[in-house]
Amino acid sequence: MELKTPLYETHVKYKGKIVPFAGYLLPVQYESGVIAEHMAVRTACGLFDVSHMGEVVCTGPDALTNLNRLLTNDYIGLQDGQARYSPMCNEAGGVVDDLIVYKVRDDCYFIVVNAANKDKDFAWMQEHVFGDAIFTDISGEVAQIALQGPAAETILRKLAAEEAIPQHYYSAEFHRQVGGIDCIVSRTGYTGEDGFEFYLAPGEAPRLWELLLETGRDEGLIPCGLGARDTLRLEAAMPLYGHEMDDTITPLEAGLGMFVKMTKDDFIGKAVLEAKGAPSRRRVGLRVTGRGIIREHAEVYDGTTRIGVTTSGTHCPYLKAPAAMALLDNAYTAAGTAVEVDVRGRRVAAEVVKLPFYRRAR
Repeated sequence: MELKTPLYETHVKYKGKIVPFAGYLLPVQYESGVIAEHMAVRTACGLFDVSHMGEVVCTGPDALTNLNRLLTNDYIGLQDGQARYSPMCNEAGGVVDDLIVYKVRDDCYFIVVNAANKDKDFAWMQEHVFGDAIFTDISGEVAQIALQGPAAETILRKLAAEEAIPQHYYSAEFHRQVGGIDCIVSRTGYTGEDGFEFYLAPGEAPRLWELLLETGRDEGLIPCGLGARDTLRLEAAMPLYGHEMDDTITPLEAGLGMFVKMTKDDFIGKAVLEAKGAPSRRRVGLRVTGRGIIREHAEVYDGTTRIGVTTSGTHCPYLKAPAAMALLDNAYTAAGTAVEVDVRGRRVAAEVVKLPFYRRAR
């Protein structure tokens, strides 16, 4: 049986189309539709319920050492309030999950993991913990709301004092007030736009949702569902677990090499990644030059030679064109390479392009 987030009744009130996702009942879209929601985030602002995500706290004198062993990125030097993204590998170099770690203070870190993986991730952390450190799953105690788009800061400034607004991307303010509600305010997101994510007590989530919508109405803020969340992240070429990475795909193959610090003393999977050397396949973007929309799990060809597989694909509303990401053999990853994608038995022409497809103006 699927679970309900603290905002379930609010989604019903606003006529969200509810679907099962990652063990929860969530809105895939509202009456405005996926395209309108997508465009609102690109040009104004959108509001998302992401309370299905998982949250874990790591505490203790050995918390930092544990994180550096578990994760491919390096957390030495992380300052209070800073956040850092990282894959988490298995012993074979595949990706258990990708996640974000916030430093609350010395010996205390706040970790956000993917919804579908939170039980698996927590079990993995528990299995590999050592020394004086404790991992605690607090997912049931936390709701999460995302305010995303170019108007996000304007809206937030109407509800929060200056000290509650993180100034830098991938940073957070802890125990701040937004409209009188205690929150963690994080300048992060999964849309390719500027924006904020609020972590708060589940019972306060409906009140913050309504407050944000009311405050942002004149700025064009509308509620958004899973559909727009996916088209936005793909347009911005943000990888999704289970698509661009999984237990069999390494972070180097997924194009996440900048988050893999091979100069660290050690991390789980490092030895295998070193032994494998440069990956033989790599994540690329595909621009559709023929007719059709490319979806995930479609085989990619150069003539009769199978050269890879798509990992995600859709029509990109802001770019007004279909696009996809794919894992291709290295020989075919140069920008401008012409390929064909098998879409239900029909070949669709495409061209390799550099990622991301969309990058917001700074």
